[in-house]
Amino acid sequence: MRLRLFSVAVGLLCSCAPFAFGQSDWPMFGHDDSSTRYSPLTQIDTHNVQNLTRAWTYHLKKDGPASTAAAAAGRGGGRRNSQATPIVVKGVLYMPTPYNTVVALEPETGKEIWTFKLDKGRPAGRAVTYWPGDKTTPASILFGTSDGRLLSLNAETGKPSTGFGENGSINLKVGVDNGFPDARYDMTSPPSIYKDLVITGAQVQESPGIGTSGDTRAWDVHTGKLAWRFHSVPHPGEVGNETWTGESWKNRSGTNVWGLMSVDAKRGLVFLPYGSPSFDFYGADRAGKNLFGNSLVALHADTGKLAWYFQTVHHDVTDYDLQSAPVLMDVMSKGHKIPAVAIIGKVGLMYILDRRNGRPIYGVEERPVPQSDVPGEHSWPTQPFPLKPQQLGRSSFTPDEIATVSPEHQKICTDLLATEGGMKTGGPFTPFGTHLTVMFPGTIGVTNWPGMSYNAKLGYLFINTVDLADVGKIMKSEDGANPAYERTSPWGVYARFWNQEKFWPCQRPPWGQLWAINVNTGEVAWKVPLGIIEELEAKGIHGTGSLNYGGSISTAGGLVFIAATNDQRFRAFDAATGKELWVTKLETGAYTTPMTFQGKDGRQYVITVATGGSYYDRTSGDSVIAFALPQ
Repeated sequence: MRLRLFSVAVGLLCSCAPFAFGQSDWPMFGHDDSSTRYSPLTQIDTHNVQNLTRAWTYHLKKDGPASTAAAAAGRGGGRRNSQATPIVVKGVLYMPTPYNTVVALEPETGKEIWTFKLDKGRPAGRAVTYWPGDKTTPASILFGTSDGRLLSLNAETGKPSTGFGENGSINLKVGVDNGFPDARYDMTSPPSIYKDLVITGAQVQESPGIGTSGDTRAWDVHTGKLAWRFHSVPHPGEVGNETWTGESWKNRSGTNVWGLMSVDAKRGLVFLPYGSPSFDFYGADRAGKNLFGNSLVALHADTGKLAWYFQTVHHDVTDYDLQSAPVLMDVMSKGHKIPAVAIIGKVGLMYILDRRNGRPIYGVEERPVPQSDVPGEHSWPTQPFPLKPQQLGRSSFTPDEIATVSPEHQKICTDLLATEGGMKTGGPFTPFGTHLTVMFPGTIGVTNWPGMSYNAKLGYLFINTVDLADVGKIMKSEDGANPAYERTSPWGVYARFWNQEKFWPCQRPPWGQLWAINVNTGEVAWKVPLGIIEELEAKGIHGTGSLNYGGSISTAGGLVFIAATNDQRFRAFDAATGKELWVTKLETGAYTTPMTFQGKDGRQYVITVATGGSYYDRTSGDSVIAFALPQ
């Protein structure tokens, strides 16, 4: 199959290397510009990880100790869930909190150094970004907010950065609201840094289709002035505009980077994972492939000009965003080293591409997929499937695959499936239609923004997956409504194919897994169930895995650390084999990505943020927990 790729010569536009941080640091969400989430630390390894103990706990809410009792009782206790991964740079830990603050802590003890309280809104919840400063401007902490601003703080004092925008803040809505000032525009993920530019994505509306733009922009880190803007929905005369029929591109919302970016500083490229265009489930008003929706886009980071793109879903009507950070690594193929990038989205298909031009290393083919029967819809007849790796997680379902882990659960699921005369089921990319349908995976995805980690020594990418379907159908809206058709179900808009009381999916287990993919072969190195169901374990039913929402990290000590599961455990696995080496139960679930660093005291610490909540947990807490080997 011939792939339609756009590329220009990608030279060594910049001889500069990424910012030099200490080997003991965890200086950004993905640890490094390549988003490998790999630490070179070896103090904690496969031989001693079972000795890890809690070193300190910091409570995000000032009356935090009460949260543990509230969590134990299954109550919220006024707590808010956090998706934060702290960063540690030059002996200071920085992180956002869900209580309208950004904090700096002493990373060996959890003691506060400074706290910045926002005057309005909340900081983007997944992480903050560190810029190391230069001769004219001190080091700064940058982050977006829930009310559409980009803030810069002095990293040492926590006070707004002098000279950046107005009192350390710029209004991100200016220039992108398309005449809809009240439409949604905010940030949920940290911005990326390239040289003296801070590059921002955004969270925009899911519906209706017309509204705030999802364009990606870069700003001068000293002043906050706009440096460049990339149209995520191409304008007339730009590459990709022809993939939008008529003027359907105009004022289109969605098609945004709400997740995480990566940077190849040597080649001067920034890699952007774009989500789906709005409206998510009905695209009659946007016939065509709809670039750059659901695409990995590489831009020249100095200018914002297009280098290449690769679209993973054509004309998406399933909300199968790209959202996790692209991972940059080298692939050995036929004795040659290929600079590569790996990307995976909600659908569970992993594409390993040559990062110089976007060409698939292991091949991709267009395969026919089920079509929509919704009036006016123009679903695309084929979708791109990588030849390697295999699809991760479940992408199909038949009625004989109903879970049988208990008679009660089987009856609940059988009755659910029989709703409205029996739900429609099918294979990959089966969309919602006019009949109630089971869609695998659901809109939470086989994986979501937490994404992957990587161990270069092994050549393994690590990814945790969850198998949970959505159920729904598309029904006509009231006359004159926008969109003309909307998703619905007897149980609300975003209904799942599960036992809602127990959070047990309705298909046979495993329900959650941890995978290792060998990037040099495209094959699965190992996979293991991730998580347990205590009630089923007690009955002798093992290997179910559990629903999970969070990410992993990898270390030179030969370990993969991950929490994420709704059994509220934190685990360490042998990176080479997948064997579980350490597990501890937390006061609540930790639905984020951990990190590790070496403190000034010489000890290696591993930190996770446990606040409960998420999609699969009714408990709540507010703990930042550090583990280390006994002194």
